[in-house]
Amino acid sequence: MTAAKPRVMIVEDDDAIRAGLCDVLRFGGYIPLTCARGDTALAQILEASPDLVLLDVMLPGRNGFEVLRDLRNASATLPVVMLTARGDERDRVEGLERGADDYVVKPFSAREVLARIGAVLRRSAERPVDVHHITVPAGTIDLARCEARGASTVVTLSTREASVLRMLAANRARVVTREELLRVVWAVDPRGAETRAVDMQMTRLRESLASVGLDAVIQTVRGKGYRLAADAEVRA
Repeated sequence: MTAAKPRVMIVEDDDAIRAGLCDVLRFGGYIPLTCARGDTALAQILEASPDLVLLDVMLPGRNGFEVLRDLRNASATLPVVMLTARGDERDRVEGLERGADDYVVKPFSAREVLARIGAVLRRSAERPVDVHHITVPAGTIDLARCEARGASTVVTLSTREASVLRMLAANRARVVTREELLRVVWAVDPRGAETRAVDMQMTRLRESLASVGLDAVIQTVRGKGYRLAADAEVRA
């Protein structure tokens, strides 16, 4: 059986650079996916589930650092290579500090792009995978199957409910704010957005979990947001 070609999402607003990267990736045996704006990048990346993201720093709508921040909240392990301007050391350092795996300096050569992508993908194969299971004394939640199982019953969760739980699990050491949930799960700009949608979703999610005795999995931190219960265990 032939192995599937890795898929790479290019987030770059310059048409010529984006087209050039597509050609380079196809030549290197990858399937290119494209996005031209920072304010739509997160939603497109999460929907496409690529194997790696090439992320430009300067983008319309939102800059690459903001996209990277929210992407790391949604997926701690997705490989990201930043595209930066020549000589701008500050951008390269900031990208690496925010969780980028590597960077490519413009103008770049096809050989360098393919070499860096290949190296990052080889390293990322050794990382732990995203959280798929949450276990508490009263039962388990299978995020891959979108199922919550209590002592004797099972309830099906919506994709968004599973995404909310996955974000809480990936950030279990801290409180996740409503604004973060809006950015990552809803993929909308929280500035001026109504956070009531998050609270309504949480109410429905708790009702679903309560039907199998798992309503204590989510804790509300008044005035801040939500977090996973202290006795919850998470694993791949």
